[in-house]
Amino acid sequence: MTVRVTWVQPEDLVGHELRQAAEDGRDARDIARRWYEAGGAPAPERAGASNQPAPELRVLAERLLDELALLEPPSGIDEPTDLAAIRAACPDWPTPRTDAPPVGLDRLHAAWLGRAAGCLLGKPVEKLPLNGIRALARATGNWPLTTWFTARNLPAPLAATYPWNRRSAPNSLAENIDGMPEDDDLNYPLLTVLLLQRYGPSFTTGDLARLWLDELPAGRTFTAERVAYRNLLDGIEPPHTAGYHNPFREWIGAQIRADVHGWTHPGDPAAAAEQAHRDAVLSHTANGVYGAMFTAAALAEAAGGSSDVHGCLAAGLRVVPPRSRLAQAVRFGVAAARGSACFDAVADRLHAEYGRYHWVHVLPNAALLAAALTHGDGDFSLSICRAVSGGWDTDSNGATAGSLAGLLAGAPSMLPDRWTTPLKNRLASSVPGFDAIGFDELAEQTHRLTHKEALCP
Repeated sequence: MTVRVTWVQPEDLVGHELRQAAEDGRDARDIARRWYEAGGAPAPERAGASNQPAPELRVLAERLLDELALLEPPSGIDEPTDLAAIRAACPDWPTPRTDAPPVGLDRLHAAWLGRAAGCLLGKPVEKLPLNGIRALARATGNWPLTTWFTARNLPAPLAATYPWNRRSAPNSLAENIDGMPEDDDLNYPLLTVLLLQRYGPSFTTGDLARLWLDELPAGRTFTAERVAYRNLLDGIEPPHTAGYHNPFREWIGAQIRADVHGWTHPGDPAAAAEQAHRDAVLSHTANGVYGAMFTAAALAEAAGGSSDVHGCLAAGLRVVPPRSRLAQAVRFGVAAARGSACFDAVADRLHAEYGRYHWVHVLPNAALLAAALTHGDGDFSLSICRAVSGGWDTDSNGATAGSLAGLLAGAPSMLPDRWTTPLKNRLASSVPGFDAIGFDELAEQTHRLTHKEALCP
């Protein structure tokens, strides 16, 4: 029996790295020619591995990955990864706060519930194309999207054309929801809670690496995180774990790990962004890191309780190099949302601009997240439904939109029952110590992390 481990086999990574090279402006035509002449496959549109395994190409693949790593992107000067360089590139970097306001327990409870509900809404349609998401929802009378997806009364031919995500359909359709099922979009915030409990806010990237090896099952990692995990096992030290043979280093993974960094720094986007940076560089570089910093800063602003959603997005942009592609994507998303009252038209415009990217890349998803939050204008249901209905990484975008909109709502009682009741105050997880935990308990643990006396373990 052959075990094929996706996201890490060198022969599966070359196509993705060639795609990354085209996106960041490197000239890899000669390498691409040699790869394809040898029978190598291009990057698959939606999967991590090519359709057919090709272990006979492994030696060549490793050599070409090394060659690709030597090609410098012309965008590098505008997209640094080092924190000092990032700060130097940001003329409006937020002033650190010494008098940050406290964040209330109810606000954190709403953030956890919002993240879970938004994630759960997007789970069954993860990986589906935009037209498929629209067709499934329309066929069940749920478009524009206002509630959970369902298979009830769905025509069989349509179900066959656009099958639900096979891992999620049994526990995330309206008729199947029984608490919050496990998802990496919730596992990583749990790990951040554990990280801060164990090492405090001065944790190092090495501390995070040790935590992953101790507490995160390798099979629960994907894309850049799985490559970084492999690199750790191969003896590569952080932050080199992020760049070595890792074509997913600018995908969305670091962004989905950023929430707790923002929640625990209410009103202090600078501190939240710096903490998120230390987390992100274990597995990501450049725009992949900016996605985490942007999210953490926006959430910190929301946790402070004095800004609306538009102020939160503006705060997030202040920690992102303004000439970077991530900053451009966020600005594009905001402008698109402001330019149309119809969110379908907004989503179509985003896909026309960013449809060339893989559906897990941070750039299209950052544009969509910014557009959904702008168009939702602080309304919880509108925010998560727009984030999911725009396609791409539906559960991750729904989760982050729900997190920020939950913070802005301020309390669980301000979230509609249709989103919170099915969660049954229960979260499944493979992170040790957290399986079947309640969101109220998670809020209490997170709240304790915001108190100064709890920040030095």
